[in-house]
Amino acid sequence: MFIKKICGDNLSLQKVPLLNKNDYDRLIENNFVSRIAFNGEYPYIAPFLYVFHENKLFFLSTKYGKKIRRLKKNPQVAVEIEKYASDLSEYQFVTLQGQIVEEESVNKQKEVRKLFAGLIESKNLSRNILAALGHSPDDPLECLVEKECSYVWKLVNIEKIIGIKNKE
Repeated sequence: MFIKKICGDNLSLQKVPLLNKNDYDRLIENNFVSRIAFNGEYPYIAPFLYVFHENKLFFLSTKYGKKIRRLKKNPQVAVEIEKYASDLSEYQFVTLQGQIVEEESVNKQKEVRKLFAGLIESKNLSRNILAALGHSPDDPLECLVEKECSYVWKLVNIEKIIGIKNKE
């Protein structure tokens, strides 16, 4: 009754606009932090840095932890990337559903590690992020490339992409 009194009889469902391919490609290309939802006895969500290279999302992770156990049991994930104004007056989200697999090519692994080092340097990110990538924050960035303290993952077999925004 309260809502009817405030809004009147013309209640209508407001649909959130979808992002088109160009919009979500730009969102993915212009950001570097994602959240990955893993399957298991309950959903598990963790933040990950990513690089977008050759139309693929690549991730680095430590070689231990819950995410590794979950990926071994079931590589199906949902990856979410978002951008929003601090007051939430504008927002965009994209979710990609697919599988995360380890990059097998040693050369590609090294190339991706170089991209991550470049990302950290170009965005002037805190060296504390290195701990999430299997390294000490005191390590020079070259260690990220030369030492294999982290797994290199890629998102493959993308089955669905859903993007939303608040403005047309």
